[in-house]
Amino acid sequence: MARQRGFRSDNTSGVCPEAWATLEEANRDHAPAYGEDRWTARATELVREAVGAADCAVFFLFTGTAANALALAALCPPHGIVGVTPNAHVLTDECGAPGFFGHGLQLQVLATRLGKLDPTGIAGWATLNDVHVGKPSALSLSQCTELGTVYSLSELEALRGVARQHRLKLHLDGARLANACASLGATPAEIAQAAGAHTLVLGGTKNGMMGSEALVFFDPAAAEDFAFRRKQTGQLASKQRFIAAPWVGMLESEAWLRYATRANEHAASLAAGVARLGLGPVHPCEANEVFMSLTSAQAGELETRGWPLYFESEWGGFRAVCSWDTSAEDVADFVRDLESVARGA
Repeated sequence: MARQRGFRSDNTSGVCPEAWATLEEANRDHAPAYGEDRWTARATELVREAVGAADCAVFFLFTGTAANALALAALCPPHGIVGVTPNAHVLTDECGAPGFFGHGLQLQVLATRLGKLDPTGIAGWATLNDVHVGKPSALSLSQCTELGTVYSLSELEALRGVARQHRLKLHLDGARLANACASLGATPAEIAQAAGAHTLVLGGTKNGMMGSEALVFFDPAAAEDFAFRRKQTGQLASKQRFIAAPWVGMLESEAWLRYATRANEHAASLAAGVARLGLGPVHPCEANEVFMSLTSAQAGELETRGWPLYFESEWGGFRAVCSWDTSAEDVADFVRDLESVARGA
């Protein structure tokens, strides 16, 4: 069965009306190239307001992979090591991009709990002083995590304290930051400040945009040469207004947060259905992802009914993700088929 809608990923959804409308507006006439347009200027202003830093440096990039990898490459020396979780996107899903752009930069798996870095497991690694291994240089956190959990502000503050104690830079992968903000009732600024983030990736693609991520450097001096790095790596768009303009529509209308809130609400409903059927959720559902305890046969049967799901061994379950446009009907249809599969009907 072929379905047009599903829960495989929040990358499968389309572009939301607010982002599409500003794309159309930006397309009505000519505009200066390479980010010298009014759309990029306004989007930069809005991102600065969102993260609470009027003088931060903002760069609009095509992909989260580029944003994360280039941020880490800018923060760390080539001989540096970045502490990550076993599920970190930069570790498992970015094809070695941090090491490629960081000219040898390494990633080191650290102790975790519910997909989050454990502050108590960092000190031993951070004090490593071995020229044969490399230098611990930064921590990379995902907010939300790859297991669908969310760091509380107090958990971020604890990590900030450890990072500062050991002079580690802190990078925040916010591909689903809007969902974390909705979950916590916090702003991007409050999350970034709690973490003491040096860089933040403000995700747009997974929350209703065509393909745009905003990379923020809170210390402009750290981004002094980043414009050259962006150009060298093919991330400077000549018609940049088309990756910047959607941010204007999303942030001015607050759709960026509104859609994330709705996605989280539908995920909570889906998680309740999963729990009722005794299939999990495997991890706490704190944002827009639900992980289910299914057999491969059950997952295969769901796929034949038009509901393909992702599975990775590190996750411990099959993942369903609610998107900006997920509806109550989508959730009801999925849970109905899930119940049928669970009963062997």
